[in-house]
Amino acid sequence: MPRRTAPVGELVERAREGDSRAVARLISLVEDESPLLREVMAALSPYAGQAHIVGITGSPGVGKSTSTSALVSAYRETGKRVGVLAVDPSSPFSGGALLGDRVRMQDHATDAGVFIRSMASRGHLGGLAWTTPQALRVLDAAGFDVVLVETVGVGQSEVEIAGMADTTLVLLAPGMGDGIQAAKAGILEVGDIYVVNKADRDGVQNVTRDLRAMLALAERAEGAWTPPILKTVASRNEGIAEVVTAIEDRLAWMTANGVLEERRRSRARDEIEAIAMTALRSRFAHLHGDARLDVLAAKVAEGNTDPYTAADELIDAL
Repeated sequence: MPRRTAPVGELVERAREGDSRAVARLISLVEDESPLLREVMAALSPYAGQAHIVGITGSPGVGKSTSTSALVSAYRETGKRVGVLAVDPSSPFSGGALLGDRVRMQDHATDAGVFIRSMASRGHLGGLAWTTPQALRVLDAAGFDVVLVETVGVGQSEVEIAGMADTTLVLLAPGMGDGIQAAKAGILEVGDIYVVNKADRDGVQNVTRDLRAMLALAERAEGAWTPPILKTVASRNEGIAEVVTAIEDRLAWMTANGVLEERRRSRARDEIEAIAMTALRSRFAHLHGDARLDVLAAKVAEGNTDPYTAADELIDAL
């Protein structure tokens, strides 16, 4: 028997009042690409744009989940409501989140001021799920002060988070082979704050030194933000307060320099473009066997037109 969905307006009202079940239901509508999605986004829109979105990325094993949990605790001590989107690899069998239990974050399971959701990447590259922007909008509009987005942790390709977050934390750790391996393919360019976790291990000074040397090579405009390098032992909450301070300093700098507004406009542009492209792909998917396409194909095959002109005609027809 299909699950009954409460009216969208009611769900949004309950989410705004702190009802975690309503928040979860709205995100489920997003993930399921429900026919109600347009109505959901329209209802949420007036309330969005207030949360500070913080991305957390890094290679597997650097302690992203432990660091995320520690950051949640630190923010809760200041009275802020915190949302967490933890994007996990997809199960090859069910398509669901492979690490959905989020064992390291269970300490916050009974805290009404914290909402944690695992999302399956479902094969989407870049370390995030395709529906992450809309899920972020749900948490933002629901009144969370800070939203932490933890990426999959698949290696060096997770640069997508930089376009989706206001502030991006890049985590590294000693003993992971090459200390700056993640910096070689773009990660170095996306970080606003660099955190060397597991700083109680041997080799932390080498990682810090190498990272500082690499950052010194980057070209930065005058007055640009200079990413700090911090050390933590997240499993013992050591250094986490300094990370929160750096995040807040970054927010203040972005606000004062107009960067925050521009990043959010850029994020909105990317979201609009993604939705538009998805709609166009959906329309084109139904064209196979369409009479218009067949007529144009015949013209190209017979040499009466070229494929670019035919493609322009097809787009104009749509």
